[in-house]
Amino acid sequence: MKILLVFTGGTIGSSIDKGAINTSNNTPFLLLELFNQHYVDAHNLQFTTLQPYYLLSENLAPKAWTDLITALVAQNLDEYDGVIITHGTDTLSYTAALLGLYFHNVNKPMLLVSSHQPLTQPQANGLANFICAIEFIKKINQPGVYVAYQNPGQPMLIHLATRLASCLPLSSDFISVRHQAYMRYENGHFTQLTEKNRPHSRFLLKAEFAHTITLIRPYPGLDYRTINLDTVQIVLHDLYHSGTACTSSAFGKHYQLTEFVQLCQTQHIPVYLAPAYQSEACYQTTLDLQQAGAEILWGISIEAAYAKLLLAYGNFYEQHSILQFLTTDIAHEHIY
Repeated sequence: MKILLVFTGGTIGSSIDKGAINTSNNTPFLLLELFNQHYVDAHNLQFTTLQPYYLLSENLAPKAWTDLITALVAQNLDEYDGVIITHGTDTLSYTAALLGLYFHNVNKPMLLVSSHQPLTQPQANGLANFICAIEFIKKINQPGVYVAYQNPGQPMLIHLATRLASCLPLSSDFISVRHQAYMRYENGHFTQLTEKNRPHSRFLLKAEFAHTITLIRPYPGLDYRTINLDTVQIVLHDLYHSGTACTSSAFGKHYQLTEFVQLCQTQHIPVYLAPAYQSEACYQTTLDLQQAGAEILWGISIEAAYAKLLLAYGNFYEQHSILQFLTTDIAHEHIY
């Protein structure tokens, strides 16, 4: 079996030196050394390695995604049974969403793997995640982009890449949106947990992204006067879990998202909102935001919304084409 293995850094590619965790040139191949020691069938696998960049994932910017996609596209993926990409945990969900959307037509399994601690630490889950990715390619061999990750003390899970949420605060745990992981892996066996009907819509995409997307998080007392719009192309505004944000002027108009949306409109800056779950009834504040002119991206995570906006405004120029791309479920990013 032939695997294309792409090293990008992160904790899984780091070591500890003088109390600091940082990427190390020797650490990427430590993963393969450990794999060869612990995986019985390792001798039957052939790896081709790439290293388009190597950094801690908190230092990542969209230019790195261009480099990663360019390196992957340059390969003849038909020569491989699958692709595994090592990645840091801090921005894993963003890279997973971006790759899941960009490679929505991939005909091979492509998996991202991370580690919550450096591989030299006995409790690190990086090797287990890597072995799970290998097993998925061998036993399931299903096209698409996924994340293999085991929260400490929990079963190993396979997540659809476009549904992975950011790591929970002050922990090393990842979940899928609405806790809908795709598969569980235990005792050498995979169990499917959610349905995955392959979307039929296909888009021809380039690794080109929107110039500037400002992502704003809501919190009590957010004063929109503090936000400078001079260099902003697009605003993506996060929402509270109910799909809401402040629309009341009770404590001042400068706290109203509706006022901010209207200000953006005067400067021809589109405002998108996510996440929000579409149902028969929603909060009045959500309706107010729609009436003010904000565009709600229904049923997708904030990470998938960010990745989709990057691709939409980097690849399409007419508003109807942008909206078609944003509202079409192309990689299981939409939760219904």
